[in-house]
Amino acid sequence: MKNIVILISGAGSNMAAIVHAAQHDHWASRYGARVAAVISNKADARGLALARELGVPTDVLDHKAFTSREAFDAALMQRIDAFDAPGAPVLVLLAGFMRILTPQFVSHYDARLVNIHPSLLPAFAGLNTHQRAIDAGCKVAGATVHRVTPELDHGPILAQAVVPVLPGDTAQTLAARVLTQEHLIYPQVIAGLLQKQL
Repeated sequence: MKNIVILISGAGSNMAAIVHAAQHDHWASRYGARVAAVISNKADARGLALARELGVPTDVLDHKAFTSREAFDAALMQRIDAFDAPGAPVLVLLAGFMRILTPQFVSHYDARLVNIHPSLLPAFAGLNTHQRAIDAGCKVAGATVHRVTPELDHGPILAQAVVPVLPGDTAQTLAARVLTQEHLIYPQVIAGLLQKQL
């Protein structure tokens, strides 16, 4: 069985969308893959309870307990790889994981590390994407699924979804519209990657 590990820091709605797709579309029998674990760097992340409700094992690794980013990432790699000993998981998915990862971490999961970002990359890498799109007068916004590289939000694009920016939009209303598309494209991309690995 190919194991997928999802990393979260918050509500975990993209994580839940992936788990729902894995269960509904029978990834285990179709692709020989399952969501093996959800790991958060925050013990109070709402997504942890959601993952447990969906029957997925969870783990917490508090980044504040480490003296450096490198030390945290090294410990995180050990936690992730433990779910698929002796090798590493087939995919590590970032779903609202609010940490900048070290080059060593990215290299360890080369071509197996995927993220979703709430903008049409390369536009608006980083934070506050929705307000920045509104402030720039953009007519459209959206989300991007991409492979992770050492440069933040600049990996090869796997899929994008576009939504209109409507008159009177706030960052919150635009974010909600984008999020509905995130929940569609992220599971689709992962299923496509798994199918290629058959």
